[in-house]
Amino acid sequence: MGKWGVLAIALALSNPAWAQRAEPVDLDMVSKIRQEAFHRSQVMDTFSHLTESIGPRLTNSPAMAQANAWTRGKFNEWGLVNVHDEAFEDFGRGWEFTSASVLMLGSGTQGDRMQPLHALPKAWTPGTHGPVEGELVQVDIKKLADLEKYKGKLRGKILLLGEAREYKRGTEPDSHRHDATSLEGLQAFTVPKNAAADKEKRVKEYTERQELAKAVNAFFVEEGALAAISISGWDNGIIRVAGGGSRRAGESAGIPELAMISEHFNPLVRALAAKQPVKLRVDVAARFTDDGNQPGYNTLAEIRGSGKADEVVMLGAHMDSWHTGTGAADNAAGVAVMMEAMRILKAVGAKPKRTIRVALWSGEEQGLIGSQAYVAKHFAQFPEPTDAAQKALPASLREPTGALVKRRDYEKFSVYFNMDNGSGRFRGIHAQENLAAMPLFEAWLKPFNDVGATTVATRNTGSTDHISFDRVGLPGFQFIQDKLDYFSNVHHSHLDTWDHAEPEDLKQAAAIVASFVYNAATRDALFPRKALDGDGGE
Repeated sequence: MGKWGVLAIALALSNPAWAQRAEPVDLDMVSKIRQEAFHRSQVMDTFSHLTESIGPRLTNSPAMAQANAWTRGKFNEWGLVNVHDEAFEDFGRGWEFTSASVLMLGSGTQGDRMQPLHALPKAWTPGTHGPVEGELVQVDIKKLADLEKYKGKLRGKILLLGEAREYKRGTEPDSHRHDATSLEGLQAFTVPKNAAADKEKRVKEYTERQELAKAVNAFFVEEGALAAISISGWDNGIIRVAGGGSRRAGESAGIPELAMISEHFNPLVRALAAKQPVKLRVDVAARFTDDGNQPGYNTLAEIRGSGKADEVVMLGAHMDSWHTGTGAADNAAGVAVMMEAMRILKAVGAKPKRTIRVALWSGEEQGLIGSQAYVAKHFAQFPEPTDAAQKALPASLREPTGALVKRRDYEKFSVYFNMDNGSGRFRGIHAQENLAAMPLFEAWLKPFNDVGATTVATRNTGSTDHISFDRVGLPGFQFIQDKLDYFSNVHHSHLDTWDHAEPEDLKQAAAIVASFVYNAATRDALFPRKALDGDGGE
């Protein structure tokens, strides 16, 4: 017997309710779900439209608005109800870019070597309004005091930010699928250390980083620099880039800023170190699409329950993406799977007791903003801090501000399932330390053991929208997925495109999600909850 079988028996003996009966699974319905998902799938149609017709979906960009509208149309077409967009706070301005180029006009001892250099702009930074040319100068600013040494020296210059990075050849394959050994490793739980000191350090670093970024943006504008270039976070010709400038109206967006592949950035550093003059031409067509701060929008839809319709089971994924690829693995894959799960349930005629609600989030890439706002509005939130320094922090770094404020629907909420780790096959699910959830998940996974989904891990996983629910004591879960090349090639990079997805994996994931939400929506009781910090539990 495996160790989880032993754990299940031990827990059952300590809880008579578990010992009385196993979690029921409607295998007839699961069989219908499998047939629809595996033989009549539309998941790749949805995935393809999001990635190759709409493309990247930066929060509040015109493309994101197009995605909101298109997904609403599909939900209506499939017969879902209560289809709508729901606004959240004044997120900021929309932004988009249409082209970017960097050309080295001269370098070397003769100063006549020309070369196109590969770089793409950071989101929420301005365009150049036509090509600009300037001498390249290296700038290294690690703290506020460093600004002083560059005063009066940057006007008309193009800035190379930071230092070269030594190339390190990979020792592991780019793409990875779980095997028995790696799945067994996920079942080992590490007892956490006292995190207070670590949190204090992260708050200090975050605050200093934000202050420095704002100061640098304003300084470069005041000094009259033309553009800035930083090094991509990854090697091998991959441009890994997110945001810069500022999405907030009234704050300085700085100067045009791009991320460049390390193989082109490093030679520029070496040329300057050798006292060789380098001249660049930079041309970025980018624009803010709004003058003032605007709300962001989540898209929602439902299959209405019968008998317990006021109780809710949710599934979701974030639809926003970064801007240089097509937001495929991150996270059109999750959106397509969650939409397909809803389509499957309608197609097989599912009649859940509880309402099943799908949410396609926005603002995830900027800190789970869309899901966090939704949970605060409908279910629960901790009181907003009054201290300005605390308010400036993301929710994950704030100090407790009082008892949890529960909304009317808090007790009617059952469970939330999320997908946001690329397009890799589901291998199981993280239980978020909710031990009472484990026997349910084991029962629900059993009909999918034959397609590779076998593992229930006690451990937590973070950094995506299920945390918005987990943080306020509501059951929220993320599936265990094969990594593929998500964290080696595509995550937040210009390679996040259709070709890195696995169609059969997405079909498998959609079948599992549809089955999980159906089981949760038809079981007699609401999903079990773990104790919230400082609370005795439910």
